[in-house]
Amino acid sequence: MSVHQSGRDQARLAFRHGTFYMGGGSFASGVLWIDGGTIVAFTDGDEPPGASRDWQEIDLGGGTLLPGFHDAHVHPLMAGQAMMGVDFSPVHSKGEYLVAVGAFADAHPELPVIEGFGWFGDVFPDGFPTAADLDQVLPDRPAVLTSHDGHGVWVNSRTMELAGISAATTDPADGRIQRDASGRPTGMLLEGAIKLVQHLLPAKGLDHLVEALRRAQERLHSCGIVGWQDAAVGSSWLGPDALPAYLELARRGELSGRVVGAQWWDPRQEAAAQHARLAERRSSVSAMPRLRLDTVKLMHDGMVENGTAAMLSPLCGREDIGISYFEQAQLESVSRLLAADGFQLHYHAVGDRAVRECLDAVAALPPEQRSSSRMHHIAHLDVVHPQDLARFAELGCAANIQPLWARRDEEILTRKLPLLGETRSNQHFPFASMARAGATLVGGSDWPVTDPNPLWGMYTAVTRTAPREDPHAIGPEACTVPLLSDEAITLGQALDAYTCNAARLNALGEMGGTLSVGAPADLVWVDRDVSEVAALGSASVLGTWVDGERVFTA
Repeated sequence: MSVHQSGRDQARLAFRHGTFYMGGGSFASGVLWIDGGTIVAFTDGDEPPGASRDWQEIDLGGGTLLPGFHDAHVHPLMAGQAMMGVDFSPVHSKGEYLVAVGAFADAHPELPVIEGFGWFGDVFPDGFPTAADLDQVLPDRPAVLTSHDGHGVWVNSRTMELAGISAATTDPADGRIQRDASGRPTGMLLEGAIKLVQHLLPAKGLDHLVEALRRAQERLHSCGIVGWQDAAVGSSWLGPDALPAYLELARRGELSGRVVGAQWWDPRQEAAAQHARLAERRSSVSAMPRLRLDTVKLMHDGMVENGTAAMLSPLCGREDIGISYFEQAQLESVSRLLAADGFQLHYHAVGDRAVRECLDAVAALPPEQRSSSRMHHIAHLDVVHPQDLARFAELGCAANIQPLWARRDEEILTRKLPLLGETRSNQHFPFASMARAGATLVGGSDWPVTDPNPLWGMYTAVTRTAPREDPHAIGPEACTVPLLSDEAITLGQALDAYTCNAARLNALGEMGGTLSVGAPADLVWVDRDVSEVAALGSASVLGTWVDGERVFTA
């Protein structure tokens, strides 16, 4: 459960009887002292710093105290809404998905549209569900069910009828309608084609959005996460604008996480007017202590599994090279426009061509607009060409990785690696190669695409296998056979990716994400000694603090 205790109750804390993560892969023992929301000392003995005062003791019971985790790429509003609709995350089979839809529809006869989130494609033939599947349990009401990766929706025949989607409907420039051999839509809409059905969804009131965001914040805190970069603030095909919900949560005094909102950029809109609007929104929250809008999200391609990733050469069995949402000249001009105004750039790039084009856009910036105080970053990086590995360090561009994806589960083995082929499969999530080339790695989850638990993400980053506790670790190789073991990073690199590196990415300074004296008391207490990698998969968070205030208790 989530708890909020008064600043007075949390003013002076002494953490003892555990292991402390000091950064850079280093662990220590001692006593950590917190006063007024700030770390004031780390000592070998029990004597408190300064004058004798009353201190509340926190006995770590042999567990580990770490700097609070930061998620550098996450979608809290989408995740919270997923928990309020048909939530596919606990199950992983076609039959269970259909049962869940039918049960939710029966329980909610008042809903005009059934919405859901989180299905995986590996349980369907050819990786995609069909309207015919869904019509079996929901023939009369529209349904819009978003895939776990957020890049496609599964709809039934009623939805396509109401939306006017037929064989004569053309694909939008930024998306695709999946079709059968005769050209008829099958019930799967990819990328920008999602917009074809969004008008059918009932508008979500502010109370609904606030509740979704509150649930998401509680879940993030339960994972030890004290701050995050929301990877799509603004109205888009990914969902409604999260800003009103953040503002309302803050107005109620319930925004307890440190949030950087990456404002959504629409490449179809006029640049100058859009820039002015984003700058105005940034200014509107400038006085808020825990919410900033200093970042802009530039989504440049799709994903490998549905064939929309921007590749240097076609995926196996396909003729095209995927989708780039920006022309290169446009991507560079928009990047220069935003960076010149002090915005951090948060690029989405999955394919090797998209990664290269985003690096080219960063290279087009004047050197003074590429700084560690406003670190631009590229998220996902499923495939990186070897020639581009060293460019991250050269350009000061961070590699925003989602480690929990780097494993050999059925989704990867059956839907992704065959499309990549042998050469590109060996360039798949090259975490260690980027680190060896000097790149700064920052950790994110892309939740609700995958679980937000950083401990699971770190386990996979270090072992390149899935934690057995993950319900989506499907297949005989997921937990036992590493995905490119040479691309495993060290425990210290993984921990730093979710602590000091991600905190610095979110402009919290050199002390952010550390247990340094003078740093904010943003902390996470884990129930065991996580200096042993094997402990990460089954470790649990017992407590989370932001500014010395306890925001989660197990």
